[in-house]
Amino acid sequence: MIRRLLILLLCVALVPRLNAAGLPDLGDVGASELSPLAERKLGESIMRDIRWRDPAYLDDSEVEDYVNRLGRRLVAASPTPQQDFDFFAVRDGTLNAFALPGGYIGVHTGLILAAESESELASVLGHEVAHVTQRHIAQMFGKQSQTSMVMLASLLVAVLAARSNSQVSEAAIAAGQAGALQAQLGYTRDFEREADRIGLQSLEGAGFDVRGMPSFFERLQRSSRLYENNAPSYLRTHPLTQERISDLGNRVGQMHYKQVPDSADFGFVRAKLRVAAMPPIDAVREFEAQAARNGADVSVRYGLARALLAVGRLDDAGRQLETLRKDAPPSSFVDMLAAELRLARHDAPGAVKVLEAARKRFADSTAVQYALIDAMLQAGQAKEAGTMARTAVQNRSRDSRLWAFLARAEADLGHRAAQHRAQAEVYVLRGAVPAAIEQLEWARRAGDGNFYELSAVDARLRELKEQERERRREERERGGSRGE
Repeated sequence: MIRRLLILLLCVALVPRLNAAGLPDLGDVGASELSPLAERKLGESIMRDIRWRDPAYLDDSEVEDYVNRLGRRLVAASPTPQQDFDFFAVRDGTLNAFALPGGYIGVHTGLILAAESESELASVLGHEVAHVTQRHIAQMFGKQSQTSMVMLASLLVAVLAARSNSQVSEAAIAAGQAGALQAQLGYTRDFEREADRIGLQSLEGAGFDVRGMPSFFERLQRSSRLYENNAPSYLRTHPLTQERISDLGNRVGQMHYKQVPDSADFGFVRAKLRVAAMPPIDAVREFEAQAARNGADVSVRYGLARALLAVGRLDDAGRQLETLRKDAPPSSFVDMLAAELRLARHDAPGAVKVLEAARKRFADSTAVQYALIDAMLQAGQAKEAGTMARTAVQNRSRDSRLWAFLARAEADLGHRAAQHRAQAEVYVLRGAVPAAIEQLEWARRAGDGNFYELSAVDARLRELKEQERERRREERERGGSRGE
């Protein structure tokens, strides 16, 4: 699906008179720079396509929670800490990360597994955050008005397509005009140096080991020399030169040395990804072998417990988890694994108790909140689950998971109007407005909505129908311009 999106973007680039269906109106392409609002709208459109249509998107709230916690630390230490950012993971074994317009940062699972320290992983995220805070994509858009769309599309191709297939990127580059590409590469090198500098400052400000950035880049460069025809994909999207590495080394040498231990969660997230990346029985063998060599490592025991759970050896998983809970520092990963084990034993009320305690310890964890609502629904506590989801969605109205939980809770309670109203918001966030309109029509006919609820349904229905009429009108206008 990402490839189809990139082809669409290239079509926009090569035929500037046309707008891409499904992409937002970016305004005057001759403007000197993409506005922050247009940049965010473009990022939302691309992110919606990734989240709902790209099978590589990793729909794992625990992993997403972790990379967002890590990312928020770096954003708080960045030049613009007030800017909105969303971090997510992509199921891909290559070493890569990428920044989308509007503050969306993707990281490959292969990069998380390849990082030898949490500071190394943070250095890559800090580098990507700097690309966004310095508005490199927006600047790229406005460098030359006649080729701005070409350059924007080429940039997105380089960031996204090359992560899984360099040939796709090369084909897109060939279509994107050699002159525009040459200009883009020149700017990209400047941007890379600036992202290194700003990212390094954010890394230090967030309390990480600044040596993580040059050590990661040096290892990438060695990989490039060893595998010249199969360089890490991060090098294809982030040109690396000896000058950059030398500059980073000089800057780090002037900074205060600070040894920073990895968090336990860094080990847990890596162990979870390793278990998920192989057949469960192979994961058991691998982690049993690791435990025999280094049984004191809590991340190894976590991985073994998760692997044992995956193959159905619940008692063995329980014993591993029991010792893990005694030795590991407090972590939502451990508590959520304990809740998963309870659910596997068909003890949903027990899982609710575990997660209620975890919710008090990790109040900011959206992953724990999702798991608790889901466990409540499985335990037959639909009223409590609905109350929690309804309260949470008031602050996070664009959280499709919360709307889906609310729809499930209302369905369990037999509240049909409320169920369809919540499900409509899920479809809106997926970009399926006609399906959302249908859900709201069903809500009106459900017969169990009160006056206030039906008033809200009618207001939302009018709003969405107007959006759909506007979309169709724009499609007709675009169709007319193509016929000229």
